[in-house]
Amino acid sequence: MPIRQTVVPLKKVLLIELSEMGSAILADPAMRKLQRILNAELHFVIFSKNRASLTLLDTVPSENVFVIRDDSLWSLALDTFSFLRWVRKRRIDTVIDLELFSRYTALLTGFCGAFRRVGFYAFHNEGLYRGNFLTHNVPYNPHLHIAKNFIALVNSLLTGDGNSFSKTVVSDDEIILVQRNISQLEQAGVREKIKRESARFDWKRHKIILFNANASDMLPQRCWPSEYYRQVAGTILEQHENAYILFTGNDSEREGISSLVSQVAHPRCLNFAGKTSLTELTALYSISEFMLSNDSGPAHFAAVTPLQTYTLFGPETPKLYGPLGQSVCISAEISCSPCVSAANHRKTSCQDNQCLQALHPRHILDILRPRLARLNTP
Repeated sequence: MPIRQTVVPLKKVLLIELSEMGSAILADPAMRKLQRILNAELHFVIFSKNRASLTLLDTVPSENVFVIRDDSLWSLALDTFSFLRWVRKRRIDTVIDLELFSRYTALLTGFCGAFRRVGFYAFHNEGLYRGNFLTHNVPYNPHLHIAKNFIALVNSLLTGDGNSFSKTVVSDDEIILVQRNISQLEQAGVREKIKRESARFDWKRHKIILFNANASDMLPQRCWPSEYYRQVAGTILEQHENAYILFTGNDSEREGISSLVSQVAHPRCLNFAGKTSLTELTALYSISEFMLSNDSGPAHFAAVTPLQTYTLFGPETPKLYGPLGQSVCISAEISCSPCVSAANHRKTSCQDNQCLQALHPRHILDILRPRLARLNTP
């Protein structure tokens, strides 16, 4: 059923997504729809630590991005007041709150001065009460991929029905990500970085395999056991002499990954955490064979490249947060999983993530086997 477009004098739209780097990627189809249909000038506010995720596709001009520091309560308060001045100076007419039932972003939405304020509303479902700041109350659908939920927020600006906006169909075609343009010069630069870290690396002979063994500190239950990564890495390196495994991550993860790489103890296994910027990381993705990853940001960053990823899910469900790229989502689907959702504010009391421990290395190797067979081809 086609969406009936309503003449709405939209000019400047602000999107709020603070806490998840991956969500900034998942929101990109919604942002492009705003540009395509409403010809909107986009603005964005995000936590400073997640700012880099917006540079991958450059959908929002850098001068239209405001960053808020969350390293201390003082920084948070100071930047909040600075943001309110910034947004009112720019005369934003529409704000879309992409967060799931965050009271902080509800306050930013309510006080930013925008005439239209769009966001998820609980109605009779579970979710934090966030006041009556919204002009467009959109139901959050826990059975629909989050990228489609984001599209529904945009659709509410095109059509509405009473107090419940966006009764529309969101097709799979609407959440296809554009791909980042990566030059041969960028690829050559990444190969040179690998060569500087390991003189043994020969890009003409070796096939790069990436392991992303970390997840956000916000939800450490998303981590597949390190011992399992060690076992899978060891088996691949033993059986495929042209395989070269890089463990990726950021600077803060380098020490933990160093311990894991030491346990693998193989000359074709390298700790590459903290060695690339985010844009260089996507260049690395473009020259790699595949990536095995926890459910975290890198699986979504890889979606803007052709890289095949295998993403391990446990506390959350791929039905809602699966990467939009070439990804195989793997989950054990035990009875208590997923245990985090918008209904419980993404909190869990679980300290024993059997949902991921149940994914044994032999099972993962079976899934990887067809892809590994391609390592033997020129």
